[in-house]
Amino acid sequence: MSEKEDLAKQKAEAAAKAKAVALARKQAKEEAAEKPEGEMDIAKQKAAAAAKAKAAALANKQAKEETAEKPEGEMDIAKQKAEAAAKAKAAALARKQAKEETAEKPEGEMDIAKQKAEAAAKAKAAALAKKQAKAAAEKPEGEMDIAKQKAAAAAKAKATALARKQAKEETAKKPEGEMDIAKQKAAAAAKAKAAAAAKAKAAAAAKNRTAVQESEEVDTPSEISPNQSKLDQIVSAIESHVGQGALLENYINRLSKDVPTLVANPDTYFSIAKFLRYDEQLDFSYLSELHGSDFESHMEIYVHLHSFKMNQSVALKVKLDRDTPVIPSLVPLWSGANWPECEAYDLLGINFYEHPDLKRILLGEDWKGYPLRKDYEPYDVEV
Repeated sequence: MSEKEDLAKQKAEAAAKAKAVALARKQAKEEAAEKPEGEMDIAKQKAAAAAKAKAAALANKQAKEETAEKPEGEMDIAKQKAEAAAKAKAAALARKQAKEETAEKPEGEMDIAKQKAEAAAKAKAAALAKKQAKAAAEKPEGEMDIAKQKAAAAAKAKATALARKQAKEETAKKPEGEMDIAKQKAAAAAKAKAAAAAKAKAAAAAKNRTAVQESEEVDTPSEISPNQSKLDQIVSAIESHVGQGALLENYINRLSKDVPTLVANPDTYFSIAKFLRYDEQLDFSYLSELHGSDFESHMEIYVHLHSFKMNQSVALKVKLDRDTPVIPSLVPLWSGANWPECEAYDLLGINFYEHPDLKRILLGEDWKGYPLRKDYEPYDVEV
């Protein structure tokens, strides 16, 4: 059959369809004019059903004729188009029916319908999530780790945002008075916790320092120090002039350039210092350092002296009771002990009696406590 004949046939079929539709409308109008209202509805429904059946029959007939004439390749395309058109028509009809049903349903049924729709949407979302999870499971290990990290980061961010939102809501609900009390309690708890941690840390550090210092100072290596003979000479001179029990111990401090170290009894501290200063053979005329330390178990004074005649330094130490640290002043022997003793008094609370002008030189006289003590707590918590 030629293209012209196909075109003529299609035009004839279209004209026939238009004529049939016009005739059906005319008959429907005539019947509607004659029939009462109740019969009119039934007639309309019958007419609509008849028109649908006629249209379906005509469509089937045309499809058969076109199918008989078309080759197999065109048949598949035609089927796909027909299926797509049918799906689109069904979807449109379903939407229309849903709208009509929604308009007719009362409020209670509407809520149930909404809930069903939400449940269906959730089920669909869950199915999609499962599908995505399954697809993710098929990914190689490296991509899986990255995906897990991203998911974990997103979850943390979401949780943080939720916590902040809840905190803001709770804060907004509380009156101003309760807010201030809550802030003060939180600040006080934080300060107490920090103070307890600092005390524990300081106590542990002090114990470690004491143990290490004593073990290192008392430890005597196999090699004899070059200053050992000087130490023996000084100790012998002190025991001869001051007394056998004047020194509690003596040793070479390997950690401080092998300096000979003398640990004095608090009762003989000033007598030993005076002997070191004025003995013609020793002549320790220069006081280079004096400072105090808090070892928690006791207080300690460390004095560093130098003899230009012997070309030798010596350390003089004395341990004091921590609760009542009192010791004679060395200012009458070395004027250079003036400010170091004031500093030890100011920061540690060590009292040097017979000092010419013992006073606080860094802090005011009304300052509470001694800042270099391990148990020091500021009088003003904001300092």
